[in-house]
Amino acid sequence: MSEGNEAETTAAGSSPRIVHVDDVDWQEVRRQQHGPDPARTASVYERWLDIQGGFRSLYARWDPGRMGQAHGHNSDHVVFVLEGSMTCGDVECRPGTHIALDHGDDFGPFVAGPDGVVLFEVMMGDPRSFPARQDEWHALLAERDVRLLPNPPVVIPGGLEDTRN
Repeated sequence: MSEGNEAETTAAGSSPRIVHVDDVDWQEVRRQQHGPDPARTASVYERWLDIQGGFRSLYARWDPGRMGQAHGHNSDHVVFVLEGSMTCGDVECRPGTHIALDHGDDFGPFVAGPDGVVLFEVMMGDPRSFPARQDEWHALLAERDVRLLPNPPVVIPGGLEDTRN
């Protein structure tokens, strides 16, 4: 594996680009506190698999109960559930579920199931997101006694600016 969590490829800027998920380090990208105990947290971890060409792909793991706000992306986005479960809005998503989001639309909120969830995601362009339906999100946080914690520092592949909110 190379420095900065970028996966080795067969040849820089060419294809096919082949990487094994175990050869890429996890990065904690989001964290929240559940309930009054500061030690009870839930996080999202990602392994960025490919950042070249016209898309970005990643492997993600969400801790049990981890919540994600409704949001959209600056490109078309595909999410595939590999293990565990989560809800996307009111829809239960278990292994084998495919979610396609068109550029500019939004989806969620998300809640990881009791065993967490493992996802494969592909963004067809800029992978960064934008928030949606903030009133709904803040009501859900209050209802479940969840506090957002500062985003952990991350290395965003491709030199993109960190615009996480």
